[in-house]
Amino acid sequence: MSKLTALALSIAVLGGVWAFVALNPLASVALVWVGFIAWGCYFHSGADDAALQKTIAGMIFGAVMAGVALYLVNAGTLANLGNLAAPVIIAVTVFPLVILAGNNLLSVVPANVYGYAATAGLALTAGTAANATLLDMTNPVLLVAVSSILGAVFGMVSNKVAGMLGN
Repeated sequence: MSKLTALALSIAVLGGVWAFVALNPLASVALVWVGFIAWGCYFHSGADDAALQKTIAGMIFGAVMAGVALYLVNAGTLANLGNLAAPVIIAVTVFPLVILAGNNLLSVVPANVYGYAATAGLALTAGTAANATLLDMTNPVLLVAVSSILGAVFGMVSNKVAGMLGN
């Protein structure tokens, strides 16, 4: 079968497996959508061992930076700035997502941004922004980190399976 068909088949089957796993046995520790973001990031980053490392490191780094922002906003840091407090905190915590791209593991800026965006989006929509310092799976940083690792690994596995199936 063609490489494209092999990849499509591999991602379809493993995508179904990922959805089942994330929605059932791992429902409290994994998010389907974050896993798929990491999966896609793995492929757009080169679909090799370096891509796996950079996807995981970048998405976790972005999640941590979003966690810092969530903590600072929730703690009332810069509250004297009024409506400008959150935007200033976001600007300060987004800056490292790009400036630290000189570090090989953090060199995929989109991975860094995906982790930040997924964490902030989750916290703001689920109402868990105040949980950014907790050591349990209500912490959006931890939930995004685990989901990112699993999603990137599923991406790697789907690529290897496609390689075995395709010409």
